[in-house]
Amino acid sequence: MRLYPVGAHSAVIMETTLLQRIDESAEAVRKLLGGVPSTLVVAGSGLGKFASRVREPLTISYGDIPNFPMSTVVGHAGTLVKGKLGGREILVMNGRKHLYEGVDPQVATHPLKSLLRAGVKTVILSNAAGGLNPKFDVGDLMLINDHINGMFRNPLIGPNIDEMGPRFPDMSEPYDRELQALTREVAIAMGLTLREGVYWGGLGPSYETKAEVQMLRQFADVVGMSTVPETTIAVQAGARVLGITVVTNTLVAATGPTTHEEVVEVGKLAGEHFSDLVEGVLARL
Repeated sequence: MRLYPVGAHSAVIMETTLLQRIDESAEAVRKLLGGVPSTLVVAGSGLGKFASRVREPLTISYGDIPNFPMSTVVGHAGTLVKGKLGGREILVMNGRKHLYEGVDPQVATHPLKSLLRAGVKTVILSNAAGGLNPKFDVGDLMLINDHINGMFRNPLIGPNIDEMGPRFPDMSEPYDRELQALTREVAIAMGLTLREGVYWGGLGPSYETKAEVQMLRQFADVVGMSTVPETTIAVQAGARVLGITVVTNTLVAATGPTTHEEVVEVGKLAGEHFSDLVEGVLARL
């Protein structure tokens, strides 16, 4: 006699397997780092230099962590760095896996799930993105106040892992209001121009056509290829999320083709302002 329908039984097995893989990674990170700080900074394309500011750093490779996918993209080192910055202990995720690399959203978000499971409570996400708002300049920093999932893929599809959060998490305010207010205060104190707006997360990896840019301008201020899946996972887990974009190119006034090399290079140049801002936020958390 069959105790469960085949579909339900398969779902239970899949849910258990996913949680086991997450816990295996989480336990490995705890052991390798000697504990996991509650604050995580995810460094986007060209922003890996932020990790060099961390004092008393302890660095491990994604390759040393069971089930962690390695990024294949230039500008994403694939390391975790634990140390001190802004008077507090933090963890830096130096590089991320993107959906355009040909992986399932469950795989792409596995590292963040593991770190949330290991004890992360606050997630500062950064990314490089193209500017859609004509008021934005190359090198500007933008505080993400909301996003649109233009990837049309959700990392929560499939069996829900109840230990990670509810089946239907509320996404009406994915980016923490208090963290946004704090970031504004820090930017003002620094005399740093901080834009604000909506992030459109596209699947990529090709850049947008002129017609797509005209369409997206109606909905968002910048367009990129990350952040949305991670924000969704973090919100489901009850973590606080802060999102910061570096505008690496302006799509509205573009006079030539966009290249990844350009994106990474501008990210590096704007990295100092980004690093100053995040360090200021960390000091006041």
